[in-house]
Amino acid sequence: MVVDLETTGFSPGQARVISLAALALDDAGRVEESVVSLLNPGVDPGPTHVHGITSSMLEDQPTFGDIVGDVAQLLKGRTLVAHNVAFDYSFLAAEAELIGAELPTETVMCTVELTRRLGLELENFRLQTLARHWGVQQLRPHDAFDDASVLAQVLQPALHRARERGIWLPVRPVTRRTWPNGRVTHDELRPLKMLAARMPCPYQNPGRYVRGRPLVQGMRVALSSEVRRTHEELVERILAAGLAYCDTVDPETSLVICNEDTPEQGKGFVARELGVPVVSDTEFMDCVTGVVGGTGIDQFTDATVDGEQFALF
Repeated sequence: MVVDLETTGFSPGQARVISLAALALDDAGRVEESVVSLLNPGVDPGPTHVHGITSSMLEDQPTFGDIVGDVAQLLKGRTLVAHNVAFDYSFLAAEAELIGAELPTETVMCTVELTRRLGLELENFRLQTLARHWGVQQLRPHDAFDDASVLAQVLQPALHRARERGIWLPVRPVTRRTWPNGRVTHDELRPLKMLAARMPCPYQNPGRYVRGRPLVQGMRVALSSEVRRTHEELVERILAAGLAYCDTVDPETSLVICNEDTPEQGKGFVARELGVPVVSDTEFMDCVTGVVGGTGIDQFTDATVDGEQFALF
């Protein structure tokens, strides 16, 4: 399901949603159901020069509470897809919490991150740029319904390219908490790297990688900035293979992913100084499908970090 919002500002919980478009799509990308509405938050609409929405336009419109049931019904069992999904999900969650409602969302996907993985030759990843690239007509930028409609149309060729190239989709789990007083809160979407660095690895570190031999579960892998693939995708592959992601390089690091042969700074440089093996992201992707089993520490199949659960293997 694709979602787009217009808001009074940029801070969820302080700024408010004033326009919402949620389009449920079938497997062919056709709209099956939708919820589209202006919303009256009872505050100033903010940057009218951007979204074109005035106070008078919102006077007789429903509140988020009036439509939250329809939105929740649409979300149930579907992945929420948005262009910069952290923004849209955070605002939806904040609006739900203000009225004590619960969003039944289990997974989300960001089309900005998906686009980064596709290897397209684009000057930026704005929705307008994607629309031009895929030949989709955009009539009213910053209109929630038009932006959601455009996103629905660019999503289909993007998914097709991902399937052709074997690219993993950036689908992330989200969680909710119900407190003893009955209040429901929705956990914030945080960068995967930040979470991954704090996740326990179920395998012992077998030591450094030896070129020509397979990777072994439990190896500690760090990422330099000199890579072509996105860090999100590489971290996903690291975790799924039973490797350990680390955000620093030290003598215990097994390998560093870096595309520079002679890096002059950063993690690649530190790796060279410490004698830690360095491989390119292409080499790593070739090796990660053949990771061999490691020595387990504990028998578990998932880990929870700050309430967010991730499958490890």
